[in-house]
Amino acid sequence: MDDEQADILEPRLWRRNGWTARVIKNEDDDGWAVEMTRAGDPEPALVAPWTMGRDKKNPKPLDQAAFTTWVKTASEVIRRHEHGQRARLHREGSCVLSDGRRVFVTHDIAPDEDDPHAVLVIADERTGEELRRGRAGPGMRLDVKNVERFLLSGEG
Repeated sequence: MDDEQADILEPRLWRRNGWTARVIKNEDDDGWAVEMTRAGDPEPALVAPWTMGRDKKNPKPLDQAAFTTWVKTASEVIRRHEHGQRARLHREGSCVLSDGRRVFVTHDIAPDEDDPHAVLVIADERTGEELRRGRAGPGMRLDVKNVERFLLSGEG
């Protein structure tokens, strides 16, 4: 096992199971903070206040219980962030076309600042057969008129 992967269990630094907990000086006040960073991520997933030790000057040392709690909390922060990101970039719904067919529509925005677009997929709701897939505007409204126009012309 190389040094990057080895567990570290020091009073102010724990690295284990893909997570690093580091106790740092809180820049906002005289206290301390703990930052939780997932392996491979460029920034901490969570920075939160940390408890003072008995001397009221130095931080309390990290331990297994605290580390486990911080991993759980940081994982939840990441999960919520990913869920929110997906909600901003993905929309879906169904509608009944003028010919009576019921279709399911997904609209996935590509997070690309240089080429803003979305991928629109229209599928028959009953059979699941994909009827059309293509590029669409990121702000396209998913109403019957726009879905039918995209289905017929591929423009959205």
